[in-house]
Amino acid sequence: MNTHLDAVFSALADPTRRAIVARLAQGEATVAELTKPFSMSQPAISRHLKVLERAGLVTVGHDAQRRPRKLVVEPLGEAAAWLERHREAWERSYQRLDALLAALQTPDES
Repeated sequence: MNTHLDAVFSALADPTRRAIVARLAQGEATVAELTKPFSMSQPAISRHLKVLERAGLVTVGHDAQRRPRKLVVEPLGEAAAWLERHREAWERSYQRLDALLAALQTPDES
């Protein structure tokens, strides 16, 4: 598997980081704004943001004195495409299993 995709899935494995991604999907936000809904310190949120930045999911902007974080959607699209390819394979396997089970349940017409 591609190391970039590994980093994306690893970053999204944590519920706090998923909540940050969900918040940033609504628009950019500063670290202070991202800290508000969580019962953790600003340095702890910053550490989560660093993980998201290394995975390519978040970028840091420069707006006068602010440094807003912004979601980068492309890595999420790559992860979704990977999941979809595997979902299709699993679906085909389940369809074959359903057909086999149906064949086994029908009485033999010998």
